[in-house]
Amino acid sequence: MTPPDPEALRDRALRALHRCGAQLPGSGDLVARTPITDTPLAEVPVSCAADVEAALAAAAHTFRDWRSTPAPVRGATVRRLGELLAEHKSDLAELVTLEAGKIESEALGEVQEMIDVCDFAVGLSRQLYGVTMASERPGHRLSETWHPLGVVAVVSAFNFPVAVWSWNTAIALVCGDTVLWKPSERTPLTATACAALLARAARETGAPEAVHQLLYGGTDIGEVLVDDPRVALVSATGSVAMGRAVAPRVAARFGRCLLELGGNNGAVVAPSADLDLAVRGIVFSAAGTAGQRCTTLRRLIVHSSVVDEVVDRIAAAYRSLRVGDPFAPGVLVGPLIDAGAHRAMTAALDTARADGGEVVCGGQRIGEIGYYVTPALVRMPEQTEIVRTETFAPILYVLTYEEFDEAIALHNAVPQGLSSSIFTTDQREAERFLSADGSDCGIANVNIGTSGAEIGGAFGGEKETGGGRESGSDSWKAYMRRATNTVNYSDELPLAQGVEFG
Repeated sequence: MTPPDPEALRDRALRALHRCGAQLPGSGDLVARTPITDTPLAEVPVSCAADVEAALAAAAHTFRDWRSTPAPVRGATVRRLGELLAEHKSDLAELVTLEAGKIESEALGEVQEMIDVCDFAVGLSRQLYGVTMASERPGHRLSETWHPLGVVAVVSAFNFPVAVWSWNTAIALVCGDTVLWKPSERTPLTATACAALLARAARETGAPEAVHQLLYGGTDIGEVLVDDPRVALVSATGSVAMGRAVAPRVAARFGRCLLELGGNNGAVVAPSADLDLAVRGIVFSAAGTAGQRCTTLRRLIVHSSVVDEVVDRIAAAYRSLRVGDPFAPGVLVGPLIDAGAHRAMTAALDTARADGGEVVCGGQRIGEIGYYVTPALVRMPEQTEIVRTETFAPILYVLTYEEFDEAIALHNAVPQGLSSSIFTTDQREAERFLSADGSDCGIANVNIGTSGAEIGGAFGGEKETGGGRESGSDSWKAYMRRATNTVNYSDELPLAQGVEFG
């Protein structure tokens, strides 16, 4: 594999930023690197304590006016953001590829997800519905109303550097909240471009300048946002370890958390499965984004009657995958994000072998520039601790089952609970998998893989995945506060539950 010229990649990044109307705030200690060549792209200054305090104060002050702006008017800003994202789709996708290493089609798909969620949020701006309930007291009306929550802090991860931000930001803005965004330290340029487009949308629609602000930095910036009582909601995407640190600190000040943490996603392949369909879904879910999606398929639970054929088909498909420069035509698997990801993959495969696993194919590094690896397929005799542990790399462990109850038990016997799927043409198995005693994940699919969620459905998971829900459905409720209202329009004062006082 011939690596691209690092200077050419740097020039591409700077040109894409310029086309988005973004200017880097100057050199600094935070270095944006590209995993394509593992070389620097640019530098940005880390936000200092004074910067963070000023942003918090501005966000809290601006919220007082923004919350009173009619929701459809707030939606106009998000509509304009969606239009600008569409205009600069290729520029943003280029930055996603440069900083996160995604192949071009996946990067374009991520930007399209931003555009789609803006459409969704604009519709929500006229549908933030409450409900009216029957009162037990005559001459009384009982209802619920929803009100803006406050300042929302969004802490996003490198693997979806823009989509997750847009899920939170588009909906938070139409709900009447102001937003502070701390992007991953690995993707500051992509964040700079998105923030510039949102700032332009705010100017053009008359929204306050501080309705959205960007903060560069590491865990120290995140800790300030987690601990500050002016932040009503912390929406954080990252590791389970991060969630364990964030949740109790936010709870200690009675703030709210929306957590999207680890996923160790499984798929069941039943004897009746359409194997052509199953293999296509499995390979994309397991190898796409070089195994660096939170919804990546990591465990495959296959009936003993078809396991050999399934393994042979996946191995053949893996060997045909082109790994390399994500900008190159025909490449389907780009690089791991950094050396640490490669070390974690290597260590996991070593542990799997020690546990009796057989590496059927993959796991090799390609070249010496960047961290490109062939997706690994590993047959395991049982679900050992390494299988129960999420490794953020393209490793697919294959387990075998005999009875359907055993498949469900294997599937659910991990700490994480994000995404799941079953490949079957047996309706009873499909319905059982989706039932209360089936998959214990927040996302359960039939005859598709674990990756590729649409924005219309709420995204999130259970157990160590954190329990958060973002994007579609009624996830907007996480960004608002509920008030129960009772109106007495009579000239009497009856008490609830028949209480007499007087």
